[in-house]
Formats: sequence, C-alpha cells, structure tokens
Amino acid sequence: MGLLSLAIWVPIFFGVVLLAFGSDRHARLVRWVALIGAAVSFLVTLPLYDGFKLGTPAMQFVESSTWIPRFNIDYHLGIDGISLWFVLLTAFITLVVVIASWESITERVNQYMAAFLILSGLMIGVFCALDGMLFYVFFEATLIPMYLIIGVWGGPNKIYAAFKFFLYTLLGSLLMLIAMIYLYVKSGGSFDLATWYALPLGSLPQTLLFFAFFAAFAVKVPMWPIHTWLPDVHVEAPTGGSVILAAIMLKLGAYGFVRFSMPIAPDAAHEWAWLMIALSLIAVVYIGIVALVQPDMKRLVAYSSVAHMGFATLGFFIFSEIGASGGLVQMLSHGLVSGAMFLCIGVLYDRMHTRAIADYGGVINTMPKFAAFALFFFMANCGLPGTSGFVGEWMVILGSVGYQFWIGLAAASALIWGAGYSLWMYKRVYFGPVANHHVQAMPDINAREFLMLALLAVAVLYVGLYPKPMTDVMNASVTNLLRHLATSKLI
Repeated sequence: MGLLSLAIWVPIFFGVVLLAFGSDRHARLVRWVALIGAAVSFLVTLPLYDGFKLGTPAMQFVESSTWIPRFNIDYHLGIDGISLWFVLLTAFITLVVVIASWESITERVNQYMAAFLILSGLMIGVFCALDGMLFYVFFEATLIPMYLIIGVWGGPNKIYAAFKFFLYTLLGSLLMLIAMIYLYVKSGGSFDLATWYALPLGSLPQTLLFFAFFAAFAVKVPMWPIHTWLPDVHVEAPTGGSVILAAIMLKLGAYGFVRFSMPIAPDAAHEWAWLMIALSLIAVVYIGIVALVQPDMKRLVAYSSVAHMGFATLGFFIFSEIGASGGLVQMLSHGLVSGAMFLCIGVLYDRMHTRAIADYGGVINTMPKFAAFALFFFMANCGLPGTSGFVGEWMVILGSVGYQFWIGLAAASALIWGAGYSLWMYKRVYFGPVANHHVQAMPDINAREFLMLALLAVAVLYVGLYPKPMTDVMNASVTNLLRHLATSKLI
C-alpha cells in the first residue's frame, strides 16, 4: 500500500476495529483506541508533505490498479498542490474531534468514534481519487456515517435534520452521476480524469455538464439559495458532527468545482462565471446580514460558514492566480476557524445544555482561559490580520478588485458583516456581569479542552503569520489549472 492508501484505509481499519466493541462497558478502552487510531492516521499523512515536490503540477504519490475491469474502473489515487492540504486538514481535524468527544459522548461510544474514523478515510479518498467513479463512490459514501452521526447522536429534531441532509446532497449527486456516465461514453469507456480533461466538447454539452456538476457541488458548499439545509443540520448535530461538517465536508463541494466542473467544462466555466460570482457575493453579503439576527449560536456560525465559503467560490471564478490560491487558503482557514468556533460552542453546551445566546452573559468572569481562546477564534472569524482568516479573504479581495472593482468592494464588505455578527455574539455571551447562577457555576476548561483549542489556535496563528508553505505547494497546480481554463475545448 502506498502512502495515500494508508491515509485512506488506516482510519477506516481502526473504525472497523472499534465496531467490534459491542457495549459501553469498554468505553474507556474505546476512547483510547480511537485516539490512537486518529493519531496514527494523522501521522501517516505527514510524509506526504515531507515528500511533496514543489514546482510541478503533476500528480504525486500516484497509485493505480484495476478495480472493475469490465467497465475500466480503476483504483487510481494521486494528489497535487490543490489536494495535499485537504488530506492533512482532514486527518488533523479528526484527531481534534476525537479529543473533543472524549467526555461528551457516553452512549454507543464505539459506534460514534468508528463513524468519525471511517468518515475521515472516506473524505481523504475524495481528495485523492483520480478515477471519476472512485470519486463518486467516496463522495457518496461520506453521507452514510454523517447521516448516522446526526440521526443517532443529534438533538431533538435529529431525524428531520438527518433526512434533510441526506436528501439534499443525494439528489444533487444523481445529476453528477449522469454527467459522469456521459463522459465515460464520450471518452470511449474511461473514467480517468486526465482523459476527461482532454475531451473536446461542444458548447451545449459543456453547459449541461457544468450544471450537472453544479447540482452536486453547490449543495455541498453550500451556495445560496440551496444552503437552507446547513443551519438545521448544524443545530441538531452533535459538536463533533458540526466540526467535521463545517471543517471538511463543505470543502468537498468547493473542491469538486476545481477538480471537475472547471477543468472538464472550461468554456462553460467562463460563460457562467457571472452567475457563480453573483451567487458567491449574495452568500458573502446577504447571508452575513442574516447571521446578525440569529438567536442560536450554532445557527449563527452555520450562516457564517455559508458566507465564508462564498469567498472560496468567488476566488475560483475570477480566474486569477491570487484569487484561486486565496479561495483554497480560505477553504483551509475556514476548516480551522469554523471547527474551533463549533468546539467553543460545544464547551458551553456541555456545561449548560443550551445554545441560546440569551441564556449566557458574563462567561469571561467564570471561564477566563476559555474566553481568551474564544476571543482569538472570533477575531480570526472576522479576518483579523495575523490570523488565517485574513490571508484567504485578503487574497480573494485583491484578485476581485483586479477583476472588477465593484466586485472587490462588495466582497470587502463581508469583513464588516463578519465583525458585526462575531463581536456582537461575543459581547452578549462573554462580556458583562454574570447573567445567572448557571453561568456562575460553570468551571473553566480542563486540560483536555485546553489541548484541543490550543492545537487549533496554533494552526490558525501559524497560517496567519506564515502562509508561504501553503501557497508554495499549491502555486504550480493553480497556475496549471488557469492555463488549462484559458484553452478553449469547443468543437
């Protein structure tokens, strides 16, 4: 097995092992096995960065073997500068989620931990797949563990939220499957992505393919106006589910645009860029305003995620190197910052079992260490210079101004709305006198909670102060993508 296979199958192996523990009598052992599994899964991804060759857009660590010979479906894996960081991010966030769920999950602990480890392997598979059908299998398989995480360990309306999540994402993916079958026939019986990239296609086929992929990926991002499932799912999901959903699963959609929609239908991507830019700006501006009036902390951060992911899609469709790189950096930053914010909400919920902003006040008086971490992550969410939240947004805004000044101005207004809803929420929850005896009784974070928040804080600060390692890795691949997009494939 190559490094990419290890990155995919090690967490899945540990997840299957955890399913063998049949009851909660072994909960302590289950947690330690899950932690070891998550740590080993993260460690096996580190050689990918160490051995990655800069300056080349070629796929690296490639593995290829026949999977289903009759239909020319291959087990074909590889990563470039675009996908490398998402593999590392997925493994890192999974480790943090296992630490975060150490005490909060007390029922069916083995199944809960197994679901996250299996989900981690499947999501890494999405980022590594170079065969269209293999991508589709991994992409759809991620729905199963997340559906169970929401439906079994979620809140009072968990069944409704789980069904909404599953149906929204599944229906869009069916159109993507039809598009893949068309490309398979058009290419003479191949699911290889490189073969699909080279296909000459007419204007109408490109447009139909673009919107077929759009149906799958826009729901996953999610883009306005098909974003309504996300707040409901976040509110009902357990803390770990919200973290993985915001930090990684939303990135599958944006990654799909870069890996499928744009390189397969480049002329359609240019033709319909105005629509993608418009939808992205609506998400950035309008959804940011909607977040201002949310009474529930999770719902507020969920709307914040829609707004921040709008920056990613905006960066891709202005077709500039700094914009596309900024969109990728924004995706990675959002994975860290949104994950941290949902963990902060989880810390509060574990103590008071409410997410309503009005139920809190003066938390800084009883939890000063935790309030300091929360303030840092809220500032990163605002795009404060020196944090990861600033880097991607600044790059996208700079690219947008070069593309069209008014688009850049509209995108920059998101910094105002982001500061508005983030600081307004922080003021009501953390500042002021202690609101009630429940807040007065809340203990500060323990060593485990300090560790999980510190890991994310270091990552957010490192990316904010020194993003060069990230941009160096992705530069050659981004340049190659834009060069490909500039070449017409119309016949």
